[in-house]
Amino acid sequence: MTAPHRHALYTVAQVRALDRAAIDGLGIPGYELMRRAAAAAFAALRRHWPQVRRIAVHCGPGNNGGDGFLLALQAHEAGFEVRVLALADASGEGDAARARAACERGGVAVRRWREGEPLPEAELHVDALYGTGLSRPPGAPASALIEAINASGVPILALDVPSGLDADTGHCPGVAVRADLTVSFIGAKRGLHTGQAPACTGRVELATLGLPETLWQAAVPDAHLLQPATLPPRPRDAHKGRSGHVLVIGGDHGTAGAIRLCGEAALRAGAGLVSVATRAGHLPALNAARPELMAHAADGPQALEPLLARATVLAVGPGLGQGAWGHALWLTALDASLPLVLDADGLNLLAREPRRFQHDRPVVLTPHPGEAARLLGCDTATVGRDRFAAARSLADHFGAVVVLKGAGSLIAAPGGRLDVCPWGNPGMASGGMGDLLTGIIAALLAQGCSAWQAAGLGVGLHARAGDRAAREGERGLLAGDLLAPLRRLLNGLDA
Repeated sequence: MTAPHRHALYTVAQVRALDRAAIDGLGIPGYELMRRAAAAAFAALRRHWPQVRRIAVHCGPGNNGGDGFLLALQAHEAGFEVRVLALADASGEGDAARARAACERGGVAVRRWREGEPLPEAELHVDALYGTGLSRPPGAPASALIEAINASGVPILALDVPSGLDADTGHCPGVAVRADLTVSFIGAKRGLHTGQAPACTGRVELATLGLPETLWQAAVPDAHLLQPATLPPRPRDAHKGRSGHVLVIGGDHGTAGAIRLCGEAALRAGAGLVSVATRAGHLPALNAARPELMAHAADGPQALEPLLARATVLAVGPGLGQGAWGHALWLTALDASLPLVLDADGLNLLAREPRRFQHDRPVVLTPHPGEAARLLGCDTATVGRDRFAAARSLADHFGAVVVLKGAGSLIAAPGGRLDVCPWGNPGMASGGMGDLLTGIIAALLAQGCSAWQAAGLGVGLHARAGDRAAREGERGLLAGDLLAPLRRLLNGLDA
């Protein structure tokens, strides 16, 4: 059985507290934890690259370097050809210094790396430079060494955290190691799963170092990774009225595609009925392409009133625009007090005219970083420096569940609860993907999910469908390609 804490995400401070609890509370010496970390990483190296016999290990002055020295010693004892490059002539005090001494005493030569020198010939590089100990840009000569490692053209294994990556936020303030595999120790660091981190970590594995489950029982995680989920089967006497009626509002001149994608996603995600309120000129194309959508001309707020009376959930924003037409429909929708998913220009209008939603109204906001910055009154770089803080701030400020989209999408609720999506791929960085997500979440709200449930389940289904669609290649992936795998996932036909 998988331990529950393996899906838990911790801050750097929390992992350091766990480490200290293992030393002080369980009586496990720090050097023994270092030895176990090295052994776990070396086992992962042999498992993932069984043909490798010549490695270069790059060690910093702290405990992450100590892990590297002990891995180098274990590899040497196993018959590997090992080269060790250190950033300093000596490691710091304590366990790291002891590990370096053991490495050298065991017959492994340690050479200080100097900027401009070539790296040793190796089939694999091991990054043990900084780990969690760095939240600023690496200085010289470490930055030059990191760039050389990245340019080596051979696989890279990172110990605990790729050096240069902020393990709390997923932000890289400067150059960072781009690993193929990261073996993280004791607790999963939240920053390894969002923002710039996926480009640096490669695959992430957690090694709990043989510590007892009691270690994590008193620790309250900062966040959790989403787990695969879907809706239960429908009862045999189901009818469309039980699955809700989504009203999708948007599609100004020239953006019929956005509103169609949103509406069709709501249908494929199981909404019983889906109506579309859009420009009159879009109706012939919508009726011809997807007659199951009930398309209506909405030239102004008055035309929305009868549609709002029949709807149970609103999806507002795809192709809406920020002109007078879109603004009038937006105001009417927000005043309707129905469960709501707000995206795209619906969010840009909210940034212009902020309001806090009532706690008893299910509302989900789905900003990308640029929209999040406008909502917070900052720039996109500020959002990127701490996505966790941005998502939580948005949720608390607007009184809504927030999906901060991007690599490692975050789902945040007022009060601080937060989940991280571990799925998705670069092929999904294309037009229409956000429109699909809006429709999916709205359909889940219509079928009885809470705002928190609909956001988490919707993000997970959307990302997992994207991964299945990308099996035929990431480049050229279209939003519409997700609809078939989405249907299979939602019905439990493709785990």
